[in-house]
Amino acid sequence: MTRTRTRLSRTTPTIHRTAPTTARTRHRAGAGLLLAGTLLTGCGAQPGEIPLSEIRTESPTPSPTVEAAVADTTSDVVGAAAGAPAAPTAHNGLIAGRVFLDQDRLTSAIFTVTADGRTRQQLTQPADRTRDDHPAWSPDGTTLAFDRTGGDSPGRIWTTGADGRNAHQLGSLCEEGAPDCLNETETTPAWSPDGKQLAFTRSWGTTDPTTEQIQYSDLYVIAPDGTTAQRLTFLTNDTPYSGVVTDPSWSPDGKQLVFSYRTSATGRPANSRALYLVNADGTGLRQLTPWELRAGDRANWSPDGSRIVFTTYPSDTENAPGGGIYTVHPDGTAVEALTPGPSDTIYGVASYSPDGTAIAFAQAPAGGISELYTMRADGSAVARLSDTPGRGESRPDWGTAQPQG
Repeated sequence: MTRTRTRLSRTTPTIHRTAPTTARTRHRAGAGLLLAGTLLTGCGAQPGEIPLSEIRTESPTPSPTVEAAVADTTSDVVGAAAGAPAAPTAHNGLIAGRVFLDQDRLTSAIFTVTADGRTRQQLTQPADRTRDDHPAWSPDGTTLAFDRTGGDSPGRIWTTGADGRNAHQLGSLCEEGAPDCLNETETTPAWSPDGKQLAFTRSWGTTDPTTEQIQYSDLYVIAPDGTTAQRLTFLTNDTPYSGVVTDPSWSPDGKQLVFSYRTSATGRPANSRALYLVNADGTGLRQLTPWELRAGDRANWSPDGSRIVFTTYPSDTENAPGGGIYTVHPDGTAVEALTPGPSDTIYGVASYSPDGTAIAFAQAPAGGISELYTMRADGSAVARLSDTPGRGESRPDWGTAQPQG
């Protein structure tokens, strides 16, 4: 197939502002590649916040441990190299993740592991000082999307087969040297439930020399062949350098996406995090979690669409302990903690199993290396899935692909 690429326009948009108290939405402006300047129909949204009274910070179960999970004789478990996660049904398949290949954490690859921890396979072969990251399974389990960033190369989206074969890069939205493509990166892909689109983060523009914040960052969708890209959000359009929009995840019915918005030192509020929701056509933007909860990274929908699992980060410092794994209804109610708090543990991305009975997640002790774990969907029966001293595994995505051979 011949891929047509269109340069992104520098045309100055006409901005129509509404009253500050009015909920604001943006409508998709047509098919094909959306030109960054000519399709802006309004200013950045200011969704309503969720009262902290809606948040339940207590853990619904006693502090879960690996030892407790192993000793739980009431669970249907299978032996694992370092723990005993619950045996999956026929619908649950391989868990994909990111693993660092060097002690300095400059090179990382995509790998898969079975839910019993016994069989793992490295799928990608990155060059030295190149990071393969943010794996995402296609709905049919045949393909993984991920992003690759290395050295002076910008972040780009790649796909590979479930067996690690046929890895290739999707074409960039930008022509090389186009003025609106300065420092442009395309990262954090996520498949739509019908497999016809990939949502992803596009960041571009100049970099603030003081904060190192990129000028613009928003969500786009694109066909798996790299064509027909469309812009979904405009959170940073009117307020450049205000933050990063990243880590989209689709609802099971394909009608909505949840994503993370991390504000910069000049954002409002400064240096904070929250989850947002947006309809698949770019309308209906609203804030899902309050800034005080500091939710971030990739959230994940339960297969029945009733809950969203997410991770919190207690401060702006990377790898700071004290966060947790929570769930929330898509309407923003019934926030519940699955992990105990306060804690000196660092939690990472969490992902529901395809049948919704379990969750895979990353966890590390303060100052330690992250490993993958599983737990039941209610936060009980925690079991260690990986044991890779000095390397670190994280960012799980639980798919339907079955082990090869």
